[in-house]
Amino acid sequence: MHEAAEIPFTVRRSERARRVRVRVDPRDGAVEVVLPKRAREREAAAAVVELRGWIQRRRAEAAAVAARVAARGSTVPYLGEHLELWPEAGRTRVHRRGALLLVPEHDPRPAIERWYRRMARAEVGPRLDVAARAVGREYTTLTIRDQRTRWGSCSSTGAMSFNWRLLLAPEPVLDYVVWHEACHLAVMDHSPRFWGLLERHLPGYDIPRRWLRQHGASLVL
Repeated sequence: MHEAAEIPFTVRRSERARRVRVRVDPRDGAVEVVLPKRAREREAAAAVVELRGWIQRRRAEAAAVAARVAARGSTVPYLGEHLELWPEAGRTRVHRRGALLLVPEHDPRPAIERWYRRMARAEVGPRLDVAARAVGREYTTLTIRDQRTRWGSCSSTGAMSFNWRLLLAPEPVLDYVVWHEACHLAVMDHSPRFWGLLERHLPGYDIPRRWLRQHGASLVL
């Protein structure tokens, strides 16, 4: 751990990096400096000093996210609902019973995340089938991931990927991302033709799109 301008940070060397990059994790405010392989160590501290104002703003945003997560108490969001966590001794696998989420008694988070991943496939799959048929295209694979910054993706081969954290958002947000990526099966860029296709199939898509931009960082357990 290093420190510059009273800001602690870690350094990671990258053979692919062409310049010094500073990242602030939106989940916990941790600062990481990515250095090209041959960059000098002091360049990391210089970058943190130079970007001090930006880093402090991002860390404040992360602290606000942490406060919102803490305010949930013993509940977790699920497509606009709030599920009450109900610890049970001896339980290893999460199970939903109405508005209750039965979870392991000790350190339930890994099991909860696995449950969200399973449910993400169950929620995304049928929606994607409908959307793909509507745009007249087929997809090849469906993968559930845990990216830090991407909510979904569509490759030129029709491989579809979605972030399980979308289940922490209101349902219209999940619908928006599914339709967004399905429309990429027909139009791979973000041209006016793409946005016109999305508007035709999902009128008012800009509302959940704005929500995701404003609140995406809070979609954490």
